[in-house]
Amino acid sequence: MILGRNPVIEALRNEREMEKLLVAKGAEGSIKKIVGMAKEKHIPMTLVDKVTLDRLAEGQPHQGVVAYVSSYSYCDVEDILDIAKERQEPPFIMILDNLEDPHNLGAIMRTGEACGVHGIIIPKRRAVGITDVVAKASAGAVEYMACAKVSNIAQTIESLKEKGVWVYACHMDGETYYKTDLKGPAAIVIGSEGAGISRLVREKCDFAVSIPMVGKITSLNASNAAAILMCEVRKQRDAGRV
Repeated sequence: MILGRNPVIEALRNEREMEKLLVAKGAEGSIKKIVGMAKEKHIPMTLVDKVTLDRLAEGQPHQGVVAYVSSYSYCDVEDILDIAKERQEPPFIMILDNLEDPHNLGAIMRTGEACGVHGIIIPKRRAVGITDVVAKASAGAVEYMACAKVSNIAQTIESLKEKGVWVYACHMDGETYYKTDLKGPAAIVIGSEGAGISRLVREKCDFAVSIPMVGKITSLNASNAAAILMCEVRKQRDAGRV
């Protein structure tokens, strides 16, 4: 399921295969736009009570609309590199090492799409995948962001390095991120919420970059740290074009 008005609108715009749409009775505003788009695409719609949507959403905000869609189609790592080639840009990839919170994954996809990330790599096991919660948190970015699931993050890093991609670990012992050259082919590794980046994955990375912390809190939420680094890559790349 996809929950919420913006995620559903983006799914419709992106021609996502949609099985049916449930709309709350009496819903107004952008719901009318969603209904119009669905009618144009001949997508079955049903008007339901809000309590029905509440039950289906299991506590997640749905804003009066729920869409049933086909399962998310994961890509291969090569597909992500091909996207960079098509855009004639050096690869810009996010690698998430055992991230568990769907809200973090959704937020990273949202920021990544805005910053020009070509794709995200996640592990097949012991990590969150693309769910309706992720789709909601991404505010529709899941429809545009390529995501590859791999069996072994460390081996994937080795493969990327062989293809000329520099790999940067987000780690407290690294060089300050804004003093690091991030303009070339880059993959940034973000660790899990609790344990951070695993030892083996950290050892495979070319460099480590850190975010200076001057307060009493010694670490940032994974999606916040990722956002800072993604925006820095975007800033450096844009400055290099001037």
